[in-house]
Amino acid sequence: MFKKSNLQTALRSPGEPVFGISSGLIRQVLDGSRSSARKRMILPLHKGDAALLQRMLNAVQPGTYIRPHRHTADRAESIIVLQGAIQFLRFDDCGEIVQSLEVRAGSSVFGVDIEGGIWHSFLAVEPDTVLFEVKPGPYDPETDKEFARWAPSEFSAEAEAYLQNLTTSS
Repeated sequence: MFKKSNLQTALRSPGEPVFGISSGLIRQVLDGSRSSARKRMILPLHKGDAALLQRMLNAVQPGTYIRPHRHTADRAESIIVLQGAIQFLRFDDCGEIVQSLEVRAGSSVFGVDIEGGIWHSFLAVEPDTVLFEVKPGPYDPETDKEFARWAPSEFSAEAEAYLQNLTTSS
């Protein structure tokens, strides 16, 4: 089992006031996700946690566990799949899946917009899936999201079995 404190969750932002979102940035975040014990990596495009608009590339590999969570009612987010595919999951307050949506780059459904207050997660369907995510800032890890009490924490012994259940249920 990995300790959360030892895991890198994000790369360094490019930091320039204007830059191209390029295949080089995609390669960088993919390399990070492939070598991460979490099987995912974020490359922030915004310049810091205080930014009022948080923009990021999120690379995910199959088998990553994103604990179901929700943001406060005033904090929506949008996800566009640039490469690969995810299975987006929406849950009710008891943890039952109420919506499952395949979101695939280049398909008729290539993104999802989520209002605040909605329990959600997603599964990586294909290796080297890359998402562009946008949500309001500033980012504070203590208040950014509320994790579902009915879902195991990321680093718990129960997480892998729960992830397998989500994979077969969706």
